[in-house]
Amino acid sequence: MEGDCLSCMKYLMFVFNFFIFLGGTCLLGVGIWVIVDPTGFREIVATNPLLFTGAYIMLAMGAMLFLLGFLGCCGAIRENKCLLLFFFMFILLIFLAELSAAILAFIFRENLTREFFTKELKKHYQGNNESDIFSSTWNSVMITFGCCGVNGPEDFKSAPRFQLLYSHDAFPDACCRRDIQSRDGVFVGKENCLMGKEIYQNRQGCYTVILNSSEAYVYLAGALAIGVLAIELFAMIFAMCLFRGIQ
Repeated sequence: MEGDCLSCMKYLMFVFNFFIFLGGTCLLGVGIWVIVDPTGFREIVATNPLLFTGAYIMLAMGAMLFLLGFLGCCGAIRENKCLLLFFFMFILLIFLAELSAAILAFIFRENLTREFFTKELKKHYQGNNESDIFSSTWNSVMITFGCCGVNGPEDFKSAPRFQLLYSHDAFPDACCRRDIQSRDGVFVGKENCLMGKEIYQNRQGCYTVILNSSEAYVYLAGALAIGVLAIELFAMIFAMCLFRGIQ
């Protein structure tokens, strides 16, 4: 009876990790294809910082799941204690890292307020200075989402560093409308935009735009996170039970 139970657990763990292996392989393949695709898709991704970052995240996740699934499958089918122990330690580290990230996100959630971002923008933003990571990141966000500042273009009127560097411009170039919202997009009316004519500006603040675009995915992301943590917990239990059952 004990042998049948151990055999059943072994094959369940193999099937479980086989699907993880397949999922990792698919993500890895898509990530590699997006980054090296010679037909032009790479250029489209490269112009959008969010897509470019997402491609590398997909690549890293695919590689991690590929390795995890491979270790789980081999450890289960071969009843190898060493592989099972390595699988358990690997998934335990991932579980603890995800749990720590969730706890930190909960603790520091109060820093992700409109007031916090407004204060940081006014204090550190340096316009078109691409060597400054803070400024270049903000420019990418404003261009990608077609927004301006945290609350709107008025944020830059009270930004001391920006006004000191660009006293002749009321607003940064990144706030000006483009025919296509990307760095390669042609300005609709740059001179008029910098003179303060609203029709040529992206008037909506980035905080509202990003919040509205991500609101629909918050609950889905939370449910997926809980589901992933639960799956990882069960995988650790399966691995440890199988490890203890092998003679």
